[in-house]
Amino acid sequence: MTAISTPADRPSRYRSEPTVLQALRSPRILTREVLAGLVVAIALIPEAIAFSIIAGVDPRVGLFSSFVMAVAIAFLGGRPAMITAATGAIALVVAPIAREYGVDYLIATVLLGGLIQVVLAVLGVAKLMRFIPRSVMVGFVNALAILIFISQLPQLIGVPWLVYPLVAIGLLIMYLMPLVTRVVPAPLVAIILLTAAVVVFGMNVPTVGDQGALPRSLPQLFVPNVPLTFETLQIIAPFAAAMAVVGLLESLMTAKLVDDITDTHSRKTREAWAQGVANLLSGVFGGMGGCAMIGQTMINVKASGARTRISTFLAGVFLLVLVLALGDVVAIIPMAALVAVMIVVSVATFDWHSIRPATLKRMPKSEIVVMVITVGITVWTHNLAIGVIVGVVTAMVLFARRVAHFTTVTRTIDETANVPTALYTVDGELFFASSNDLTTQFDYADDPERIVIDMSRSHIWDASTVATLDAIVTKYERHGKRVVLEGMNEATTILHGRLSGGVTGAH
Repeated sequence: MTAISTPADRPSRYRSEPTVLQALRSPRILTREVLAGLVVAIALIPEAIAFSIIAGVDPRVGLFSSFVMAVAIAFLGGRPAMITAATGAIALVVAPIAREYGVDYLIATVLLGGLIQVVLAVLGVAKLMRFIPRSVMVGFVNALAILIFISQLPQLIGVPWLVYPLVAIGLLIMYLMPLVTRVVPAPLVAIILLTAAVVVFGMNVPTVGDQGALPRSLPQLFVPNVPLTFETLQIIAPFAAAMAVVGLLESLMTAKLVDDITDTHSRKTREAWAQGVANLLSGVFGGMGGCAMIGQTMINVKASGARTRISTFLAGVFLLVLVLALGDVVAIIPMAALVAVMIVVSVATFDWHSIRPATLKRMPKSEIVVMVITVGITVWTHNLAIGVIVGVVTAMVLFARRVAHFTTVTRTIDETANVPTALYTVDGELFFASSNDLTTQFDYADDPERIVIDMSRSHIWDASTVATLDAIVTKYERHGKRVVLEGMNEATTILHGRLSGGVTGAH
């Protein structure tokens, strides 16, 4: 017997297990969440500093933004265990305005960007995620893994030779640790052991402290000193709109990725407006804004096994505590340890199954093309949003091209009718791509006086097809012949009746 879900049952599909209450009641789960939050916080510090440098602002701006957004999204977000903080994608978008107009205009941009995200969420933009094909999603994931690995290369080039054995040992620890126990996240063990080794043996290797100065005070309310004029809006609006779109796209794609990993559903619309509110709060406290961090989310969900909002909340809290109270300790963590963590995340994120020869043989060539283009554009531009958009457009074009060839027209002559009749049967979906060649499928000069076009096995989707049918009828009328369209379904009849004659001007 097949179970039928009722509206009352449906909210349960969004319930992530374990819940926050279940985690609080289970010492084992709570320990995992707490330690996962600590690992993410440690990994966030150098990233936030690096993204601040990309945006051309003080490291405190990125660190405070990461704290505020992580804590805000822990309460408001629609995807438990997802990490939101200052990101490279957003830093690249807002860097020009920070460089040309200063921090005040940057914060104004972040505030407007957050507001735009809330508006887009209310308009239901999150529902567009269903139109992203799997080939684009796989390309997105693989490109992300490649970018995570590439982003570690500066820490591996032109550094003391001791960095390489430290990274190798870190990788070995994270490979062997899960075989012994999963109670403590392997990345945390690797960070602690490598830091201890560097301190005990006095190794001279790059550390977190070398990436930039850590803040010494709590974030404060910040009101941007910009004139409230239309000219200001003209300056910040393009950057704010770009920030909103890039942030939402990256966040919703990350949420979908976590959905797949955890076999649970997330509330995409809630996540969309939560991202907007988090950016607004970030701007209020002088932050540079951000979005979901895919690398840190993978550390949290995949490497550390976190599943609840507790890990996200504690990642933000630990970040603030680490940089304010334990700044001197954090500063001595070797970058080699964090590089090893991110390499493991990169390898775990890549969909190796997608590039196996057996998989590639079975996949349609068009989907392979879409995946490769998504990866190529993303890696080339270092912008996940651009890669996804180009991938989706490519998928749409290839799909339209493939579907266009599914439409067929069959011609028969009915000699038994009172009036000799040419019967054309149109089979397939009719839209702009498939209907363009429709006019060439009819024999206007040699057909008898009466022509019947049977539409019972087809469907009209757009004005282009209506215009094509009008053109066919007009060509026959010029030869003094009469055309009858029959067998249209209700939707096709309504669309054809509304647009026929008005699209091409034919009567």
